[in-house]
Amino acid sequence: MTRATLAETADAATVLRSTRGAAVPSACVAVLCALACAPDRAADGEPPEYARAYEKRQEMVQMRDGVRLHTTLYMPKDREPTYPVLLRRTPYSCRPYGAQDFPERLASEYLLQDGYIFVCQDVRGRWMSEGDYDNMRPHVAGELPVDESSDAYDTIEWILENVSNHNGRVGMYGISYPGFYTAAALPEAHPALVASSPQAPIADFFFDDFHHRGAFTLSYFIATALFGYQTDEPSTEPWYEVIRSPTPDAYQFYKDLGPLSNAVRYYGDDNFFWRQLTEHPNYDEFWQQRNLLPHLRDIDDAVMVVGGWFDAEDLYGPLNIYRTIEENNPDAVNLLVMGPWTHGDWSRDLEHQMVGDIWFGDGISEFFQREVEAPYFRHFLHGSGDAPSFEALVYDTGRREWQRFDSWPPVGTESVRFYLRDEEVLSRAAPIAGEDPHTEYVSDPNEPVPHTDRIRITFTPRPYMAEDQRFAERRPDVIEFQTPRLEAPVTLAGGITARLHVSTTGTDADWVVKLVDVYPPDEPNNEHTPEGVQLAGYQQMVRSEIMRGRFRESFEDPKPFVPGEAAVVEFPLQDVFHTFAPGHRIMVQVQSTWFPLFDLNPQTFVPNIFQAEEEDFVSASHRVFHRPDQASWIEVLVLPGEAAGGPAEGG
Repeated sequence: MTRATLAETADAATVLRSTRGAAVPSACVAVLCALACAPDRAADGEPPEYARAYEKRQEMVQMRDGVRLHTTLYMPKDREPTYPVLLRRTPYSCRPYGAQDFPERLASEYLLQDGYIFVCQDVRGRWMSEGDYDNMRPHVAGELPVDESSDAYDTIEWILENVSNHNGRVGMYGISYPGFYTAAALPEAHPALVASSPQAPIADFFFDDFHHRGAFTLSYFIATALFGYQTDEPSTEPWYEVIRSPTPDAYQFYKDLGPLSNAVRYYGDDNFFWRQLTEHPNYDEFWQQRNLLPHLRDIDDAVMVVGGWFDAEDLYGPLNIYRTIEENNPDAVNLLVMGPWTHGDWSRDLEHQMVGDIWFGDGISEFFQREVEAPYFRHFLHGSGDAPSFEALVYDTGRREWQRFDSWPPVGTESVRFYLRDEEVLSRAAPIAGEDPHTEYVSDPNEPVPHTDRIRITFTPRPYMAEDQRFAERRPDVIEFQTPRLEAPVTLAGGITARLHVSTTGTDADWVVKLVDVYPPDEPNNEHTPEGVQLAGYQQMVRSEIMRGRFRESFEDPKPFVPGEAAVVEFPLQDVFHTFAPGHRIMVQVQSTWFPLFDLNPQTFVPNIFQAEEEDFVSASHRVFHRPDQASWIEVLVLPGEAAGGPAEGG
């Protein structure tokens, strides 16, 4: 027996209930349902139009260890031609479960036009499937062990043997967690799997989704219920409860929560995922086993990884899955698509592509569905149409246009360092003797820097990824460095690395670095600018990341800072494709709290921050050095010919 794969989209279902009988805040429900809900019928109560051409079949498909997984097939009624199979695997439910009920949206209209046998499967331990659920179930090589690859394989094998009108070709796709299940099927894949599209996939829970560089994604706290409770038996209804916030103000809710050791009021031992999070604060064997990247080898089917430049949930995953497949499988068809999207926007019907206040264009998601996704599967699964004409199809979020490249990052990019200098200057020139040797600020975890100035409580606060940073720049605990106005465009195309020489009066600290596009003071609004917003002087965040300082030398073995002693903190900010236009400025902001997007570092070194008490949280003074022998900088990749966009005026 060998192996293969399955997928899932963001259109699966989840019905949310409240904790202890209280109603979930509407904003929270909206976000979580957008992640997982698919209405059973169209708004008028009638089956959706496409359902006339499809028949539905529900099966319990047995895996190699005897566990049965609920699998729904939507098959074209026209049996004359044969059709390829598109598989989706999900923890979010294959609703609706009624034999005659169809989801309002099964797939994009372009995939429906081409014709497929669509299959959705509830993964182990979720909804109508049997077995125990495991978050990011580890991959185990070989025939006998059970993992997501083997379950995908066994499902494909069953389909090939039990569905009559398939053409022998199988594809997989899925968004977010279903994107992980798509990617997890790539190792030791079934021979019939010929095309996969992991979209916004998770790759490693310690660096994406629930953690960033070791910091806990606090805004996910209320979502822990979705993934933390086992169900005793298959169920068409939710078996978990989502906690209730008494206020729509996330900043206030999490301030009132206090240290994460207080979370016992919401989550007990029965929430196995919360227990795993709190018992494994470091990158130990538990998390390492759940890292999918080392297993992405010997891949021989086509892969198209899709992501959004402003995806607050899963940015690390798509970029690193693409990069790893490219490194380990140089002969594989391995494509990357990155658009100006937040999480899953490419699957939605969005006329205007907005991220927060910023408009990036019209019809961008429809373009992807029509001109990219449908032709990709058409070529590899139907065997018709041209092969993709790109390796990397990426959207320049500054110029607001698509570019096609033969590799990512593009060949010929130049590595450029921008140094953090005295007097809040960001410069390609390194610091010189005689400048003030450092910039200092006080970080107080009792008055943390917010990640947004908007009042909201959601699972995923997506707009912050492109939000105006002027509210943060005005705080004394945020330091900034910026170039003079640019006289020529500067296009960043690829990875960003921050390297800070720092010290603290405490024994632990977080470091947040934000790359910001500062608009000119006379920038006009456009027709899509929301009421009350002024683009003049807007500080649009382009990329940002947090680094938990205790992990600066090792994610497995945290290490305290020595008070007052300089140390190096270096970390990646993830890739960008963004042009800073003439007249704009490039800014870097540095801070040490980013709340409540991420949990608070007590700034006192404790073995486990999840167990820190009130008295551990102390104010501390932090220094960022800019001496010639202790320079701090960000390193970027710049397209040829645009590496020297110097000042427009004033030197």
